[in-house]
Amino acid sequence: MTASAKNVKLLRRERLADIVNKSINQTLSRTILTAGLTFLTVLALFLFGGEVLHNFSLALVIGILIGTYSSIAIAAPILVAYQEWRGERGKKAIAMPLRSGNGSGQAKEKVKIKV
Repeated sequence: MTASAKNVKLLRRERLADIVNKSINQTLSRTILTAGLTFLTVLALFLFGGEVLHNFSLALVIGILIGTYSSIAIAAPILVAYQEWRGERGKKAIAMPLRSGNGSGQAKEKVKIKV
C-alpha cells in the first residue's frame, strides 16, 4: 500500500491537497535518491558506453529527469485539481424530465436532481 493510500485512510477529515502534500513529503527523499542513482548509472552509460549506447542512454537520461519532475510537481497538482473539479461538478443541480406513469415517455414536469 502506498503512502498516499494509507494517508487517505488515516486522514479522512483533511482536505485532499493536504493529504497529497503530506504523502509527497513522506516519499520525496526516497524518490530523489532512487531517481538520482538511476540517473548516475545511465549517465555513466551515456559518457562511457560508446557510440552504440549514446542515443539510447540519452533518451533514458531525459526520461528519468522528466519522469521524476512530473511525478513530484505535475501529477499531484493535477490530481488535486481534478478532484476539486469533480466535487464542484457534483454539487450542481441539473434538470431531469420525469416520465409519466402511462408509458408514453412524455415529461410531466422537470425536477432538479443533484448529480
